[in-house]
Amino acid sequence: MKVLLIGSGGREHALAWKLRQSPFLSKLYAAPGNAGIGDLAECVPIGAEEIDRLIQFAREKEIDLTLVGPEAPLVAGIVDGFQQEGLKIFGPSRTAAQIEGSKIFAKELMVRAGVPTAEFKIFDKAADAKHYLVESEPPFVIKADGLAAGKGVEVVDTCEEAVEVITRFMERESLGAAGKRVLVEERLEGEEVSVLVLTDGENIIPLAGAQDHKRVFDKDRGPNTGGMGAYSPCPFLSNEDFNKVLDRTVRPVLATLAREGKPYRGVLYAGLMLTKNGPSVLEYNCRFGDPETQAVLPRLKSDLLPIFLEISAGRIPSTSLDWDERSSVNVVLASGGYPGAYSKGIPISGLVETGGRDDTFVFHAGTARNEKGEVVTSGGRVLSVTALGETLKAAQERVYQAVYQIRFEGAHFRRDIARKALESVRS
Repeated sequence: MKVLLIGSGGREHALAWKLRQSPFLSKLYAAPGNAGIGDLAECVPIGAEEIDRLIQFAREKEIDLTLVGPEAPLVAGIVDGFQQEGLKIFGPSRTAAQIEGSKIFAKELMVRAGVPTAEFKIFDKAADAKHYLVESEPPFVIKADGLAAGKGVEVVDTCEEAVEVITRFMERESLGAAGKRVLVEERLEGEEVSVLVLTDGENIIPLAGAQDHKRVFDKDRGPNTGGMGAYSPCPFLSNEDFNKVLDRTVRPVLATLAREGKPYRGVLYAGLMLTKNGPSVLEYNCRFGDPETQAVLPRLKSDLLPIFLEISAGRIPSTSLDWDERSSVNVVLASGGYPGAYSKGIPISGLVETGGRDDTFVFHAGTARNEKGEVVTSGGRVLSVTALGETLKAAQERVYQAVYQIRFEGAHFRRDIARKALESVRS
């Protein structure tokens, strides 16, 4: 099979690495890819949101299946465009992808589906939002309605902070159109976990659970990011609880979308808070998580390519996945200044030595090659390093041994990925 992988991040590198293991794969293209993906696939200079050019490329190369990594092209309707041309593609339609494209759409869907979620208010005007906030009791979670590359969610502890976020989102338009409407939610307490399932719109194949680390600094301090690391499996979610979570948070949403004529096909990501009253949905994503994918796929023994193909045709095979029982820990190395402004083009050293370690995987995210052929930084999240271990502690020790071998000016990473899980296991 000839496969086209769309995207250029650590998630896409992990997917490319997994696809290359399939005996059914004959040729892998990546658009646009990155320096690491280029070692596994033929990279083509087409952006992930250049839908017409991607369709033309798929037709010319007679691509058998296209796999979409990032959310923006899914929300823009890339699946609809490919299907109209008779091309097989894995992912939800434009309408179904609004489950991530609009947080208001997702919240209202949860209400109709009876899915537990935080109490919320919707605002179209900044003045109304500010009035509500100063009359209410903090803390709050403020969310921009549209896609904001991981920068559209703010957790605030005071009314003053909340008003400043509204000013920034709605009046200064720091997020563009994404922040014209906002949600103000109650702040839930508990442990966050990520659950991903493959689905044909009715049936599901669950992937292993994981826990992401959103804040940029240790001990969950600083602004939210796209994710600074993850680990799998998650000790806060037993197998029995995992199935209950699926029954309460995934299946009702899929059933409601199908009933409303918006069947969801692809991978569905549910970000959950495990509160004292049970699981509550924080958000849904219409694609593989990043960095959860980099933590989960190294544990997966099964071939995903046939499953992707079946789902793209509208049916899911009756199968279960085979997992490595070992734990995995993933750590993201980011550019200095991320998630704010950062420099690009900085040479990276230590990649060859680190990549040769047993059960250690270096997935490229924001990387490129300069005119000298050197791998250099080109994004906020630069690399995503994963290690397997017989225990979570062993995986954590192994991944940090690898991380400390990689160097580039301004490199930043959290040093406490999986810490809370290890403390929970010890207690």
